[in-house]
Amino acid sequence: MGNNQFGIKGFISTSLIDWPGKICSIVFVGGCGFRCPACHNPTLVLHPDSLDDYPLDEICKSLANRSKWIDGVTVTGGEPTIRKNLPDLLRIIRGYGVNIKLDTNGSNPGMLADLIRMNLIDAVSMDVKAPLNSTAYSAAAGVTVDIHAIKSSIQLLRRSSMEVIFRTTAIPGLVEEPELESIKAALGDVPRFVVQSFRRTETLDPSFAHIPEFSRIRVDDMRERFEIHSSNSLTSQKQACGGLF
Repeated sequence: MGNNQFGIKGFISTSLIDWPGKICSIVFVGGCGFRCPACHNPTLVLHPDSLDDYPLDEICKSLANRSKWIDGVTVTGGEPTIRKNLPDLLRIIRGYGVNIKLDTNGSNPGMLADLIRMNLIDAVSMDVKAPLNSTAYSAAAGVTVDIHAIKSSIQLLRRSSMEVIFRTTAIPGLVEEPELESIKAALGDVPRFVVQSFRRTETLDPSFAHIPEFSRIRVDDMRERFEIHSSNSLTSQKQACGGLF
């Protein structure tokens, strides 16, 4: 386990905010097929090889010492599902008796289905970048997107009994109220949909670092209008009706 074959570029031993309601560790995996202009981890996405590998042994030591004190581990990126050996990494993490949450952009429904089938993940946070049409989605992702893959991932997660959070980042000039309304309608009856606010930090497209942020009042209004917090998430997740198509 000393040689890091999984593209791990970072590790946080304790987070109180990444997995809502839980204390977790976070594993960061480099690389991504998207080039979202507002991405706040551009080096992790564009130049992962320029970053040192984080030793897997150190992560294992942390999990061995802390597994009783954390609720789980979030595996994020970048985009973890682009790595064919992701199941092997999750099996190693699972060996410490912890739950696992996967962060994904939904571009690889085949890998997502495999991870669910193999019982290697307990929760998923999926970023829904834009309304579910190719033009809007490709603009938000910075590359041409297979929108059918995105829809397949959403349907797969909606049918799952896992904890699932769909989330969209509101971005001035790119994803605003009309887009959020379209996304919410397309998702249909889901247990949880969260609106995140664009932050003007380092971004993949440098011009986005100069875009004024939404006001706090406007963000609060977006969350009030568009977020979904179901009181019966298990029932909602098992329902497959809705407006994806």
